[in-house]
Amino acid sequence: MTSSPRPKALLGTASVAVALAAADTYVVVLALEQMMSGVGLGIDALQRATPIISGFLLGYIAVLPLIGRLSDLVSRQRVLLGCLAIFVIGSAATALAVELPVLVGGRVLQGIGGGGLVPATLALVAQLWPAGERGTPLGVVGAVQEIGSVLGPLLGAAVLAVWDWRMIFWLNAIAGIVLGAMVLVLGRGAGHPGSAADAESRVPGESGEGVRLPRPRLWKAATAVAGVATLLLLGLALWAPERLTQDITLGEPFVPYAGHTSRLFTQIGLWGAIALVVTVLLAAPLVWPVLRRIDLVGALLVTVALGCLVLTFASADPEKQVIGPLGWTLLPVAAVAAGLYLVRHRAAAQPLIARGVVRRRVRPALVASALVGVALVAVVVDVPILARLTVTEDQTQAALILVRFLVAVPIGALAGGWLLRRVGPGLVAAPGLALAGVGMLVMSTWGPGSLAQVWATVVLAAVGLGIGLSIAPINDAALDDAPADAHGIAAALVVVSRMVGMVVGLGLLTAIGLNRFYATVQALENPTVQQVKDAGVVQVQTVFLGAAIAALVAAAASLLLGRQRVAHHTALD
Repeated sequence: MTSSPRPKALLGTASVAVALAAADTYVVVLALEQMMSGVGLGIDALQRATPIISGFLLGYIAVLPLIGRLSDLVSRQRVLLGCLAIFVIGSAATALAVELPVLVGGRVLQGIGGGGLVPATLALVAQLWPAGERGTPLGVVGAVQEIGSVLGPLLGAAVLAVWDWRMIFWLNAIAGIVLGAMVLVLGRGAGHPGSAADAESRVPGESGEGVRLPRPRLWKAATAVAGVATLLLLGLALWAPERLTQDITLGEPFVPYAGHTSRLFTQIGLWGAIALVVTVLLAAPLVWPVLRRIDLVGALLVTVALGCLVLTFASADPEKQVIGPLGWTLLPVAAVAAGLYLVRHRAAAQPLIARGVVRRRVRPALVASALVGVALVAVVVDVPILARLTVTEDQTQAALILVRFLVAVPIGALAGGWLLRRVGPGLVAAPGLALAGVGMLVMSTWGPGSLAQVWATVVLAAVGLGIGLSIAPINDAALDDAPADAHGIAAALVVVSRMVGMVVGLGLLTAIGLNRFYATVQALENPTVQQVKDAGVVQVQTVFLGAAIAALVAAAASLLLGRQRVAHHTALD
């Protein structure tokens, strides 16, 4: 067990970074129309704008196992800094975008950087706190992540009231830089449990392993220079400042090549691409000692499987369809990639998900996490839908009704972490999820006028509190039973299972709900507008019922997380 001179300050900084990434998931809710206009899309092209949202989710989920594994091989501080750097670059690219591919690419980078912060931070908790004492810090991480989800739309609205949508992402970039500097300062003295792994992460030629370089320090300096040149050139290409583009001499590198309109298909864009290739070639021997210890083939297969799964369901309109436009093509690809990974997992000497990681309480933790994701997304998506069907047609007001639920989740996460100091994770998570399940059973009976009642606020708050109570116990049990040198990948699997539960669960519950919706409408000879709305309420009630079942099953699975508090002397690490 290694420590930092200021573990609470380091965890606080990492947690704020997690909250920033969580906020970015929802920050586009109110800014989407302006973002579409900024890249030349009209409001009638909403389907083409779907990748703006799904791209972030794709980046967030698809590479989580890879980053989780990486955080087990090198210092978690380095992983946090790397993820923040990717997040900052993605935020800047998004802010500069004037075309859809660049905007989507920036959002994907934001998702990769933001998603990677979560398993690295959870693994950092396992590194800095012994088993039996992780409840409160895990509760803090879960709480700030949920607080970020609540604040995202509010912060977006505040920025839009003063500036345009681009300032949202410039502020993200600035915040990422500040947080990176704080992690760099506060992380001094924090080691890594796997000293041998960390030794291999040193520059080849200095550590004596990997490819020997003639002058390692000079090589590193050249790599840094090439990286800075890449950022400057590509940044200038995307920015295209008018003072330069209008200049007779200096403007020539910004003129698009014949047949193209993109700012990247210019001389300066080409120079930036060349600098990027040079950076990659120079960096390859520096990072190879770590990369060779990662199952890159397995990581690629997992990324493809998760990516196809996300795009299949995330690109669908939950009110109208279950599977996105390319779903029937992507799902078979996901199945093949998953099958090939299982074969790879058995054959590889060091698979991406190390053998022995998914053991004991890690298994019920993954099941419970996935089912929590199903319940969570059902409330987040369908409460606003019910509000628009029965209370108000204004989307903003409908979203504000959801705040009653969202505010209670971080409170529950903090309470769940605090309770772990006294009882076992099973006795915290199971009652919480049972409370959430019962609350959603009540919600499955809601109809016109229900959301306007005072008791509806109590039910939504109870459901949020119950779900929040389960967050820290699930993470705690998984980290306790995972090997000490695999906390990163274990944390990543818990996060992935929850996100996959959200994506797939929403699709499946929507499918069942839509089936009841169409059956109700078809039973009517000449349905009126109100009757169609009533059928929509039936669909929402069906989704809530399915979510309630998921929460109750998760409560049963959580009983396997253990009833006894883990004592300090039994810590696995």
